[in-house]
Amino acid sequence: MTNIAVLGVSGRMGRCLVRSIRQSGDLSLSGALASSGSPALGRDAGDVANTGPLGVSITASRGDALAGADVAIDFTLPAAAIDNLEAAAELRIPVVIGTTGLAQAAIRRVSHDLPVLVAPNMSLGVNLLFSLVDRASAALGEDYDIEVFEAHHRNKVDAPSGTALRIAEIAAGARGRILADIGIHTRAGQIGPRPRGGIGFAVMRGGDIVGEHRVTYAGIGESLEISHRASDRMTFAYGAVTAARWIIGRPPGLYGMADVLGI
Repeated sequence: MTNIAVLGVSGRMGRCLVRSIRQSGDLSLSGALASSGSPALGRDAGDVANTGPLGVSITASRGDALAGADVAIDFTLPAAAIDNLEAAAELRIPVVIGTTGLAQAAIRRVSHDLPVLVAPNMSLGVNLLFSLVDRASAALGEDYDIEVFEAHHRNKVDAPSGTALRIAEIAAGARGRILADIGIHTRAGQIGPRPRGGIGFAVMRGGDIVGEHRVTYAGIGESLEISHRASDRMTFAYGAVTAARWIIGRPPGLYGMADVLGI
């Protein structure tokens, strides 16, 4: 059995991870971490995830949550994720991180001594979309304007999503550009014509939308769209546990889902 510690267990993705681990035949939940103010503290992680008791109590102690783990999966907030990563590094426990908006310098520093996998989106479909965007952006030059649309549930606090930003970074890189130089995040009033080579963003928040991403290449006389829609958060959990299996035994370094999937 592979022992997994789930960091951020009381959140939506944390609960999905517990269910995914419970459904597997080769994984065991060894620790469950929540924030110090979480009402889930002290409860059985299986009960919180509605899987039935697992004999693992939710704790606010990183040391207790990580004890005995072969790998940790983190779906928390950026500041907490960095602290969790550093705690795991002290114990030499590989980490899979699905949290977005992280300080990249801190991750790279830890990855010199520890295998760390970071992915803004763990789904197989989205990571295939990344590959398609790379190819399409290189093949279709700047005569084709790029727009990235994303939609998520009303409670998501960051925008654009980490996945949308990653899509745009890939598109910009495929054209030899840097997103920070060409990203278009706001449009209002008399903004003038679209700048050549710019990558625009459109964001929707509403209801219980799990996640939608669409990339449009708008040319003269034609357009191309590449899109992905997630209808169940469990797809992200299945991807995360696949990444957790894969990263065990890897040499120190910074990895992504493309490494897991070989694309």
